[in-house]
Amino acid sequence: MERRDFLTLLGGAAAAWPLAASAELSAKRVIGFLSGRSPDDSGHLVAAFHRGLAEDGFVEGNNVAVEYRWALGNYSLLPELAAELVKRRVDVLVGVGGDASAHAAKAATSTIPIVFDMGGDPVTEGMVASLNRPDGNATGVTVLTSQLISKRLGLLHELVPKSVIVGVLINPNARSVASQLRELDEAAGTIGLQLVMFKASNDAELDAAFSAIVQQSLGCLLVGADPYFDTQRRRIIAFALNNRLPAIYQFREYATAGGLLSYGVDLTEAYRQCGVYTAKILKGAKPADLPVQQVVKFEFVINLKAAKAIGFEFPPTFSARADEVIE
Repeated sequence: MERRDFLTLLGGAAAAWPLAASAELSAKRVIGFLSGRSPDDSGHLVAAFHRGLAEDGFVEGNNVAVEYRWALGNYSLLPELAAELVKRRVDVLVGVGGDASAHAAKAATSTIPIVFDMGGDPVTEGMVASLNRPDGNATGVTVLTSQLISKRLGLLHELVPKSVIVGVLINPNARSVASQLRELDEAAGTIGLQLVMFKASNDAELDAAFSAIVQQSLGCLLVGADPYFDTQRRRIIAFALNNRLPAIYQFREYATAGGLLSYGVDLTEAYRQCGVYTAKILKGAKPADLPVQQVVKFEFVINLKAAKAIGFEFPPTFSARADEVIE
């Protein structure tokens, strides 16, 4: 299969649409939806994006069309996927599923309005001039993902206080990897923990990381914030459960899928807000006039079923503090 054919397939095989469908598409406003994640793990997030659009009267298939492009955790695909959406002259380009999507969108166009969802600081990373006055063609939503990694480490230490050596699964290709490592080093030094890093950015490296983790005989595992890991969450969860390894994750979707516990922002709210801003732009608003929003709702979720599966028992304080307890 040629690379162009592969990328078209990722985007929904638009080239294979009937001519009638293409004519219908051209008559509607078109949104380019660029994600570093996978459609298989993002259905609930796309639904939240649609809810945001609907708040201002936009419904996919009715008065707006959405062209989806998924990198499936392979960030090297994002620049070409973004360029393809720009070439299709979409009305708004939405970059979600990791900071790399936002940057790929920004690099692809200086004229098409961009709505992003980022875990990093959009000001220091050059996406906007300021949060209140973006002053350009991009605005969006920030979510605290990498910044919360030290909090997750503290929760893991509280959960397994006798384990002074903590395994950390990290993607070396993530844009936020430097900030995540910096946060972890500072927190580990304060608590008195030793961190053992395991790097994975693709399936083969993830398998190698799993083998290395088993050989280390660790007492617990912290999974770093990264969209690639989101695409592989069921594999990661199954590995932790099979090896009776207490593990903490960044989003509630891990806990609801069978992971032991998660602490992070409400990601569906971020996608809903992206939908809201996309609708506003379709109605004439300029990104420069839309302040960057920040999701401040945090979710602490524990899974008692997962705990039972690995022979683990949560301290009573955890159940009392959790926003959701899965039984």
